[in-house]
Amino acid sequence: MTRMVASLSALILSTMLLVSGNAFLMTLLGIRLGLESIDPGTIGRVLACYSIGFVIGTLSVNRVIERVGHIRAFAVFSAMTAVTALLYPVALSMTFWAVLRVLSGFSMAGVLLVVESWFSSRATNSNRGTLFAVYQIVFFISVAAGQLIVNLGDPASFLLYTIAAILLTLSLIPLSLTRMEAPAIGQVARISIFAMLRQSTTGVLGALICGVLIGTFYALGPVYATLIGLNLAQTSIFMATAIIAAMLLAWPMGRVCDRFDRRRVMLTLSIVAALAACAAAFLGVDHPVLLIAAVGAFTGLSAALYPIAVAITNDRMEQSHIVAASATLLLSYGLGSVLGPLVISELISLTGPGGLFLGSAGFLVLLAGITGWYIWTTEDIPVEQQEHFVSTMPEAMPVLTEMDPRNETFQTSPEAAEIAEESATEPSA
Repeated sequence: MTRMVASLSALILSTMLLVSGNAFLMTLLGIRLGLESIDPGTIGRVLACYSIGFVIGTLSVNRVIERVGHIRAFAVFSAMTAVTALLYPVALSMTFWAVLRVLSGFSMAGVLLVVESWFSSRATNSNRGTLFAVYQIVFFISVAAGQLIVNLGDPASFLLYTIAAILLTLSLIPLSLTRMEAPAIGQVARISIFAMLRQSTTGVLGALICGVLIGTFYALGPVYATLIGLNLAQTSIFMATAIIAAMLLAWPMGRVCDRFDRRRVMLTLSIVAALAACAAAFLGVDHPVLLIAAVGAFTGLSAALYPIAVAITNDRMEQSHIVAASATLLLSYGLGSVLGPLVISELISLTGPGGLFLGSAGFLVLLAGITGWYIWTTEDIPVEQQEHFVSTMPEAMPVLTEMDPRNETFQTSPEAAEIAEESATEPSA
């Protein structure tokens, strides 16, 4: 157990530094662009470029890692993320920033793939459910913590961009010093989105619309806060609370989904989240506590749509196809995170800051309508035949989906098996 804990501590520390630095930078950029009074449509197009780069990265970075190895790839991608962080204040050019966002998304896909590959290589059949949950908790906490760093300086100054670059660079140290052997990276299998639509339309659309909602909020939430007049501290709390709400609602949503038909749960969540979004659209800065509560409900319920979409899809897939289906749903989520900021930013330009939540409510109503139609026209899967619900986060890379406790084809790596065997022979305290 000592070796397992030591190896995971390096991975966890690298993950926390990496994710908090990236989350902090995303919020900082939204605030800065909002302060510059740039048209929200332009802001949406620029910030959506991160998701474009990330989607490209998920499809291609494994080839880079296979060619140069994990440590070198991690160093290259981490250096790229740090350099882009330092380049933003050099020139406030939207074309320049759009290019930087694509590079940031691509490089973050690379470093997360390396980190999660190592994380997955430590898993065995007896502990992978726990490690899967630990990774997600660390990820959520790191994203929430990253929002609070915004309070350390002026968004227009060079200081905050330097802090982001420092965090991203520091993430190199723990993982680079580890003595773990590099795990193997294989090609990630996927099922065609069109084939998936035929088997589980509500699952694919649920993942896509969750990408629209969460991708838009991450990109434009800081812009919304700036436009309605929240100060820096209020904006950081606004964003952090929304992210923590998503983490806190994950467990009760899992309990509900194991007891009731999941399509009906998705329908109910879509309606309630749409009502919360409408409430947030009309509350504004005059009711900050109610606004944060409404936004927390909206983001928490919206984030829950993704694992429900995965569960709905897995209920209709063969066990051997779970990893491939999950990878395709992640791609669907990524496409939604590109589409959302592009569409909803234009709505903000037309209707004002509240357009962020009105547009989100519109997508939720669309999802509710489609889900209701399929509930009406197709047969339900009996609750007792549903797969066990597992809370998953869409930010996870395809390699981490192999650790999904529902994946019966999971193969323990030789390194993890060796550590588990040594841990079993260690004397107890």
